Amino acid sequence: MKKITYTIALALALISFDAFSGNEDRAGEAGASELLINPWARSSGWGGSNTASARGIEAMNLNIAGLAFTKNTEIVFSNTRWLSGTDINLLSFGFAKKLGEAGVMGISVTRMNFGEIDITTADLPDGGIGSFQPNYLNIGLAYSKQFSNSISGGLVVRIISESTADVNASGVSIDAGVAYKTAKYDAFKFGITLRNVGPTTKYSGNGLAIQADKQNTDQTLTFQRRTNDFELPSLVNIGASYDFYLSDVDEQEDGSFVADHRITASGTFTSNSFTKDQIRFGGEYAFQNKFMFRAGYVFETDAADEVESRTTSVGPTLGATIEVPTNSSGSTIGIDYSYRVTRAFDGTHAIGLRLAF
Repeated sequence: MKKITYTIALALALISFDAFSGNEDRAGEAGASELLINPWARSSGWGGSNTASARGIEAMNLNIAGLAFTKNTEIVFSNTRWLSGTDINLLSFGFAKKLGEAGVMGISVTRMNFGEIDITTADLPDGGIGSFQPNYLNIGLAYSKQFSNSISGGLVVRIISESTADVNASGVSIDAGVAYKTAKYDAFKFGITLRNVGPTTKYSGNGLAIQADKQNTDQTLTFQRRTNDFELPSLVNIGASYDFYLSDVDEQEDGSFVADHRITASGTFTSNSFTKDQIRFGGEYAFQNKFMFRAGYVFETDAADEVESRTTSVGPTLGATIEVPTNSSGSTIGIDYSYRVTRAFDGTHAIGLRLAF
């Protein structure tokens, strides 16, 4: 068992050399930037600081090792209004199922909707000839397992698709992560994950062709414009968290711990290959795991500088959850909300529904 764990950790360390090789001067050179967006309402309220403590389906976008702590079956729906005022929405669905004693399979589907965009041409720059809808879709297939009482790990293979009616690009990315927990009541947690690693891809399709008249003839020729390959926005997250229990603690049948009052503090360092590194802090207060309030902060150097800043989602984040049992067997239903401050537009709102049974 230890050999398996050491193998995963060593693989992460070796692969991560590529992730650390980037720098902020490469900002904007990567494609598939939607992979950097957390589409889930519960975990996004932390500002992405809960790399070590993320659990269930939402761990698929933070640290896949947390998927291993799914109790039985979990279903999550989420709707994110990305950069309010732009009419961009993310619709997400996730399903996770525990298999046997320690393994969990998961699937997530996220579609990014940009609304209707006017078709324009060189002769009709103001449009008036119809509209089109870009379609961004990614599908993640995951497996996570607890290798011991303290260590878990997992892998996500994600299929990426970006398309319009006549131009498209598709690719594959891989996420891998490990998590460790220790101390009384498993209060201390540590996690490391490597995300968005995969081969380059490029756009193709009839939309890249252009017709032009051959000089001094009546012939019309079609020219196919070439596109460059683009890399995926790979990154490494290293995070830790600690649970402070302010009342008596009860151990559940699945090995988790519940108290009337809990405060969790978390932090994550994000090393981005194609933009500036970030430091994320967050905290959550929970009352009997039924009512939860959380906040976070994403720090990046020169975040307030309109010229030097490389990302728009920096600064404070807020979130809340109401989760209530539906029967005596431990099934629950939860409603989540989060808000992320952005430098431009009116922030990002997300609302989600979580079913566990």
